[in-house]
Amino acid sequence: MARLVFGMNQSLDGYVDHMAFGPGPSLFHHFIEETRRQAGSVYGWRMYEIMRYWDDDHPGWDAAERAFAAAWRAQPKWVVSRSSKSVGPNAKLVEGDVESAIRELKAGIDGEIEVAGPELAHFLTGLGLIDEYRIYLHPVVLGHGKPYFAGPRPPLHLMTVDRIGEDVIRLTYVPA
Repeated sequence: MARLVFGMNQSLDGYVDHMAFGPGPSLFHHFIEETRRQAGSVYGWRMYEIMRYWDDDHPGWDAAERAFAAAWRAQPKWVVSRSSKSVGPNAKLVEGDVESAIRELKAGIDGEIEVAGPELAHFLTGLGLIDEYRIYLHPVVLGHGKPYFAGPRPPLHLMTVDRIGEDVIRLTYVPA
């Protein structure tokens, strides 16, 4: 049975914004390795559209960016959407009964499946389907934006605290 893990970069004041801050070299390498070992990712439509950037090669990429793109492209993806009718390579559209589809996915795969996007994570949290939350805490204060938790924070139990690189702390929680 797969474990569903929601992990994102977060500012000190609780917001996620890929344009305001991003991973340094150590954290980016961590994400490359994590993507390589995951059994797949479940995306909300907006987050999937952001990540589609990695579908196309860009001439200015360095070796790490090419490595991440290769890992991301190889990874199976499931995209939850009510309006879209198509997805890109190595991705399947999840429509209709999302709860049943995610439960089947979780039951039919071994390993870790990333949950990408705060709204999707909020929905799956409400169904009791998220097994682990990983907050990659950056020393940035945004003051506004999209919060990591799209709704009330679920009751959580802290499992580990890890330093990644010079300035990021990963907080790993499980539902309490």
